[in-house]
Amino acid sequence: MNDFFTLFARPDTWISLLTLTFMEVVLGIDNIVFISIVAGKLPPESQGRARTIGLMLALIFRIMLLLTISWIVGLKEPLFTINLPFGFEDFGVTGRDIILFAGGLFLLAKSTTEIHSKLEGEEEHGPQKTYHNLQKVIIQIVLVDIVFSFDSILTAVGLVDHVSIMIIAVIISMGIMLAFSKIIGDFVNGHPTVKMLALAFLIMIGVMLIVEAFHGHIPKGYIYFAMAFSLGVEMLNLRLRKTDSPPVKLRDSEYD
Repeated sequence: MNDFFTLFARPDTWISLLTLTFMEVVLGIDNIVFISIVAGKLPPESQGRARTIGLMLALIFRIMLLLTISWIVGLKEPLFTINLPFGFEDFGVTGRDIILFAGGLFLLAKSTTEIHSKLEGEEEHGPQKTYHNLQKVIIQIVLVDIVFSFDSILTAVGLVDHVSIMIIAVIISMGIMLAFSKIIGDFVNGHPTVKMLALAFLIMIGVMLIVEAFHGHIPKGYIYFAMAFSLGVEMLNLRLRKTDSPPVKLRDSEYD
């Protein structure tokens, strides 16, 4: 306990905590966007519950992973090596590569399917709109939470040495995201063009995950700048759009 108070008596500890909290919030934006889109398939009275469960699961996953840091670091070690021809350097496949590749493919497939169903899907048959069930939505959220949690934890390990600081930063960042998740979710689901833009972001993130799985590197600053710039342009479009011109209605495909 004395070591804990001694650690937080140092100014550099608070700087590390604030920096890591900010990074966790930024990295969590992708998760919030995905949760907002998937939760939008539920009845309105269940959407808030799905967002809360999704973010709480993300918090649990990240704390569990932080408590197994040695295992996380071990995921960077090659599980097997692929011998490449023509003088190319051999490619070592790690556990992290497999998780990122699978997560990237999932985001690409899910986002593309969502765009297709919204623009090209069949018209509804009957007056009642049908929804996903909560269990199906939670499973999808869990799958993406796992991928984003690994990305978040690997970033934390690179920035901070003390697990206690990482856990506190994750808890604070999740509290911030939970407080704003409804506002973000309602905004994304209430504006069809923003929803299409969010799905395009998820495709871009999926591509980035696949590139990283093949040991490539796309600076995240480029990704977040593109997202911020595109969102800024769309905010101007929404502001300048005539109030008497209703937004286009996206189709809602039928689900179990």
